[in-house]
Amino acid sequence: MTTVLADAALDQLFRTARTYNGYLDKPVSQDQLEAIWDLLKMGPTSANQLPARIVWCVSEAAREKLALLASSTNADKIRKAPVAAIIGMDLDFHEQLPWLFPHADARSWFAGSEAAREISALRNSSLQGGYFILAARALGLDTGPMSGFDNAGVDAAFFAETPRIKSNFIATLGYGDPASLHPRSPRPDFATFNRIA
Repeated sequence: MTTVLADAALDQLFRTARTYNGYLDKPVSQDQLEAIWDLLKMGPTSANQLPARIVWCVSEAAREKLALLASSTNADKIRKAPVAAIIGMDLDFHEQLPWLFPHADARSWFAGSEAAREISALRNSSLQGGYFILAARALGLDTGPMSGFDNAGVDAAFFAETPRIKSNFIATLGYGDPASLHPRSPRPDFATFNRIA
């Protein structure tokens, strides 16, 4: 891969892309959700762990159940979005490694350590959450990632049948309404937060 993306693509993914607080009244189809997954699953995770487990809250009832577990500001955003995605993480992701990473016994690296699995599940599901955002943007959609919710409540409400899956973060999804945007927050230059050793 030696081709630099065109400025229009870089703008869509990064420079002019924004975190939206509200969305246009325009639906998001299941085909689009599957297309997001088909892109984000290609992003790298350690030993191809792929620990993210996503609940796509499409129905009004599902979004309302989620909204009741979020802060008041976030609850309103969830209710008004066409889709809200719960990015979860499977703490037993290692059980899938024999087929996801078949060229080494990666399961054994994690089988004896709950702490190692928790750290790795959080790190790699967060990576997949970033890929989710970029995949949505690449497909012409917008997102509103957020914390500000009751993790234990979300786990009980949405992952009760799979208690080894825990919520990481939430993101709304749809066609962003420019009227919902705040002015862009600062983005420091390289020298502010970087050093070359």
